[in-house]
Amino acid sequence: MRSSWIFKKSSIIFILPILVVSCKQEPKAVEEKIIPKKPNIILIVTDDQGWGDLSMNENTNLKTPNIDSLAMHGAFFENFYVQPVCSPTRAEILTGRYHTRLGVYDTSAGGERFNLEETTLAELLKQAGYHTAAYGKWHSGMQPPYHPNARGFDDFYGFASGHWGNYFSPMLEHNGKIVKGEGYLPNDLTQHGIEFIETNAEKPFFLYLPYNTPHSPMQVPDNYWNRFKDKELVETYHGTEEENTDFTKAALAMVENIDDNVGKITQTLQERDLEKNTIIIFMSDNGPNSWRYNGGMRGRKGATDEGGVRSPFLMQWKGTIPEGKKVVEIAGAIDILPTLTEFTGITTMTKKPLDGKSLVPLLFDKNHSWNDRFLFNYWNDKTSVRSQDYRLDAENQLYDISKDRGQTKDLSTELPKIKDSLVQAKENWLKETQPLTKADDVRSYPLGHPDFEYTQIPARDGIPHGNIKRSNRWPNDSFFTKWSSVNDSITWDVEVLEGGKFEVELYYTLSEENTPVAVQIINGKSMLVTRITEAHDPPLIIPDTDRVPRGESYVKDFKAKVLGTVGLQKGRNTLILKAPYISGEAAMDVRLLLFRRID
Repeated sequence: MRSSWIFKKSSIIFILPILVVSCKQEPKAVEEKIIPKKPNIILIVTDDQGWGDLSMNENTNLKTPNIDSLAMHGAFFENFYVQPVCSPTRAEILTGRYHTRLGVYDTSAGGERFNLEETTLAELLKQAGYHTAAYGKWHSGMQPPYHPNARGFDDFYGFASGHWGNYFSPMLEHNGKIVKGEGYLPNDLTQHGIEFIETNAEKPFFLYLPYNTPHSPMQVPDNYWNRFKDKELVETYHGTEEENTDFTKAALAMVENIDDNVGKITQTLQERDLEKNTIIIFMSDNGPNSWRYNGGMRGRKGATDEGGVRSPFLMQWKGTIPEGKKVVEIAGAIDILPTLTEFTGITTMTKKPLDGKSLVPLLFDKNHSWNDRFLFNYWNDKTSVRSQDYRLDAENQLYDISKDRGQTKDLSTELPKIKDSLVQAKENWLKETQPLTKADDVRSYPLGHPDFEYTQIPARDGIPHGNIKRSNRWPNDSFFTKWSSVNDSITWDVEVLEGGKFEVELYYTLSEENTPVAVQIINGKSMLVTRITEAHDPPLIIPDTDRVPRGESYVKDFKAKVLGTVGLQKGRNTLILKAPYISGEAAMDVRLLLFRRID
């Protein structure tokens, strides 16, 4: 029996003929399944969910029937790899290229952005007539042209930062405009996704759903937490590091919530009769964010070992992708773009050559020609290399992953030729891709893109001077506080892309006893001076839905104050925020400056 696949790019028709031949029979007629429309695409990416956080991967602690169903009715990849942390993986998903080529070297403070010369999956699909939306955690740049609306997405709702401090009706953005979320954030994102599906049911669409969970803070509604808080965990972490049981329970509760939301998405497709014309992909962006069950693999989030970079990868296209198809060949985030462009019949015209390759042959052709290759994982100057059978770790120890997924026996001395070939491959790759460091990054923060109304300049991207402190060591979700002197200031390295007049809003808090405060904004020769006369001093939001103490900053309800309008000239300058008059002991806490082009 032989199966084959043909894609007619000119007519956008996928034909899957099956030809049955034996030595005693005449060939049977070819059965063709013709899909007259471009397939819709739903790409679901979870945040810090490990490979082991699914019931289909033998974790009996939780139940994920809706996610597992995608594998049952589609394909699952046994050896699929992402990068050790969030932003590098997201850059590779969207571009089909290794993040080390793209200028991504950090998870905040500008290092999460991939270069503007890159072509994104959303851009390619949009050019081909797709309606595109991203709802959730972007983590690839906040200001246009790094913003999702500038990188191929018609609609964006969520947050552009690396993590968020409150998951219940938080401050979010919708296409650059600050808005307030509704309810538990993953549920809110799902509802926006459902509305997008229903609105575009008669048109080809690409829905990117990068959920914010189970990334910390470990906030989860009571009805999910109650399933786990008194539950005895059967599957636990295998290593010597200590497992935080409450953290594990919170993570699993969050994953069960994700599973329910995946079920809502698939139910919407069924109700709209869209299942057979929709590709659904489910994956995570890196390994688990704590020591918990992960199939006995070594490492977790941040590590270049198997446990830090192996991701579940499920792909369902009912009636087209064979049900229950198991793919053993190694694959990675870099392969998503070329795979989806082939499925949709789009000519992959990217500005830069791809590192990934289409996985379509692995899904359909039993007799496919597939050359062995290497996949590379990199973070914090640590690089590992995965071949089909082996992994060379960051210390150049060699493991036979086909037999030793936990990386327990170093085979370097037993298999020196294999080790040497992987070491050479690592050295060649590093030399070719040339990972960027913060010291090498000369990019500023763009302000005032001529095609976009809003530019956010958050505390995350600023530098405090004097007594001012960041509310937390992790910049992504932080605000500035402890402003006690007129000599203190906050600065941002910005480049005004197109000059003009801008309305400026400040998101602040200020106690009654410290009111009023004068505020001054300076950028080159431009200056705006005004006063804040209204106190707004809410407490930090410390929710009882935090199931374990958090490492990230707590947040609070910041008030928007229109400071006035300012004319900005094109060019690169330092944006300075000052308080030239402080009536009390402190000036305001600062979360965000929002610039709105008004000319």
